[in-house]
Amino acid sequence: MRGQEQGEEREPRRGRPRSEAAERAILQAVVRLLEEGEPLAGLSIERIARTAGVGKATIYRRWRDKEELFVDVLRDMEPPEPALSGTSGLADILICLESLRHRGLAQRNSTLLYSVFAQMKSHPKLWGAYHATAIEPRRAAMRAAVSRAVAAGELRDDIDVELMDELFAGPMLVRTIHRKDAPLDDDLSERIIRALLEGLRPRETPRDTAGETAGGTAN
Repeated sequence: MRGQEQGEEREPRRGRPRSEAAERAILQAVVRLLEEGEPLAGLSIERIARTAGVGKATIYRRWRDKEELFVDVLRDMEPPEPALSGTSGLADILICLESLRHRGLAQRNSTLLYSVFAQMKSHPKLWGAYHATAIEPRRAAMRAAVSRAVAAGELRDDIDVELMDELFAGPMLVRTIHRKDAPLDDDLSERIIRALLEGLRPRETPRDTAGETAGGTAN
């Protein structure tokens, strides 16, 4: 039993144990250099290591390359990912939309975050890494929430899940990415969900049958 426990302890451990202090110093070093005006493309592992007060090997033990490091830097600058219930579909859709809204607000309020995000988009390898490790998991979480809502009878089951996902996320993405001056009110996520659930057709107003009856009688 003891030998099995030792084997179980050894198996998942690869390389040296991570140092949270070293990782924090490295992430902060990148942010410091960016704040000083250094472009992402101009940052080298040597410069980052020197600024953080660590060796290059310390960085490479944690990140395979600069792209992987920069993705973690950006994710560290963004608002933290929210926890989903994993059970209530509509509630989790609301949480996902709120996460999008908060990231949009963070970019508007942080010149540095906005600049880094813009620079990433001009570097296909870096943007691809961010898309794979940050954006796609968020999209998958949203699609899963939509699927749960369908299974619970909260949403129609005759519409493609991916289309419904885009219908929910689309308005928020328009306001956070394409319309930087658009309001991101506190109740925006709720209003988007309510509008989609209620539909966009005008509400039918009940006819004034009493008035018609009275008019008919008078005639």
